[in-house]
Amino acid sequence: MALVAIVGRPNVGKSTLFNRLVGMRQAIVDETAGVTRDRHYGKCEWNGREFSVVDTGGYTSGSDDVFEDAIRRQVAIAIEEAEAVLFMVEAATGITDYDAEIADILRRSRKPVVLCVNKVDSGEKMYDAFDFYGLGLGEVWSISAANGSGTGDLLDEILRVLPEECTADEDHADLPHIAIVGRPNVGKSSLTNALLGEERNIVTPVAGTTRDSISTYYNKFGHEFMLVDTAGMRKRGKVTEDLEFYSVLRAMRTIEHSDVCILMIDANLGLEAQDMNIFNIIQKNRKGCVLVVNKWDLFEKGVNTMKEYTEGLRARLAPFNDLPIIFTSVLNKQRILDVLDAAARVAQNMSRKISTSQLNDAMLPEIENYPPPAWKGKYIKIKYVTQLPTRTPQFAFFCNLPQWVKEPYKRFLENKLRQHFDFEGCPIQVYTRAK
Repeated sequence: MALVAIVGRPNVGKSTLFNRLVGMRQAIVDETAGVTRDRHYGKCEWNGREFSVVDTGGYTSGSDDVFEDAIRRQVAIAIEEAEAVLFMVEAATGITDYDAEIADILRRSRKPVVLCVNKVDSGEKMYDAFDFYGLGLGEVWSISAANGSGTGDLLDEILRVLPEECTADEDHADLPHIAIVGRPNVGKSSLTNALLGEERNIVTPVAGTTRDSISTYYNKFGHEFMLVDTAGMRKRGKVTEDLEFYSVLRAMRTIEHSDVCILMIDANLGLEAQDMNIFNIIQKNRKGCVLVVNKWDLFEKGVNTMKEYTEGLRARLAPFNDLPIIFTSVLNKQRILDVLDAAARVAQNMSRKISTSQLNDAMLPEIENYPPPAWKGKYIKIKYVTQLPTRTPQFAFFCNLPQWVKEPYKRFLENKLRQHFDFEGCPIQVYTRAK
């Protein structure tokens, strides 16, 4: 899936546009410049095509502010990773020095650039937008991110400049794609080398190094799948913020092209914020997941250490904590075949189809024992359930008042589905529909 980066100087409306594209108020918006420091990632769908969007902080130069220095580096990384760049400017201020500097960077990047002039919310301001042809980036698209005017034409242009979806690996299109993801220096490279039985070149976050995911056909130990090789990010010294940002961008790209993700963490560090970011991306993309705790040989152990560690991980991952957790030492080749077995099992679970009769035999007695709570004096009656014909496990419960079945009860239904059928490692979507 293609990635589009929104860049521009501070306070031109990047986060407002990001929220509109992804359809939710995900990024904080304020009139104060420099509010966005953390990066936000989301999906945008337009005319039947999907692409990922990353919202970056405002680009500045010559500043002593440590945050602005980090943001500047991250914007450069986002530009290099993205298939297209959405460059935002503001109509009222005209071309500033920052705008000219960013335009110069974008011209050198040779990436497709869509130039949009924000805050054009009246006919008079339309004339101000024409000044930005002076940046030499081609067509100018006038929008108002706040009220949405002009965003349809802008999205049409974004789709036009994005490359067509990749159709590689057609010979093995029916095989599951398994990706190894995680923060830098948790052992992804070592696990990839151990599984493939050969040394692979390590990809570093230095500009100019190849960063595309490489799919390798894997057929060993009774398993056959495409291994999405992300052996890739070597931590040099202390992990810097822009390197962490790079790791999330790479994880996004890889996760979107996979069916099952092997999320690796360091046993001594546990589940850190960056690991949770990657896990949330796996969830949002509805991919299967296996959690691998690496470097277990270096962890200080006591009585019931593994059991307590597992319980702690599941508490952090709730509510989606029904996934295999494997403790390994890749360096010592300890339990790496268990990782393969777990990934293959999750891939099989992702494609599991349950017949409507089996579903109703199992679920209707559970619903009868614990029916949905009444809403405003009206009782909700679920008539039957069926599995939807989708790539991931999704179920539709048909009832008389679907709009009043709330999230807690949907989670109850999901838990009962997991209890009766093996969907370990798979995200499940539960929908209620009118009978």
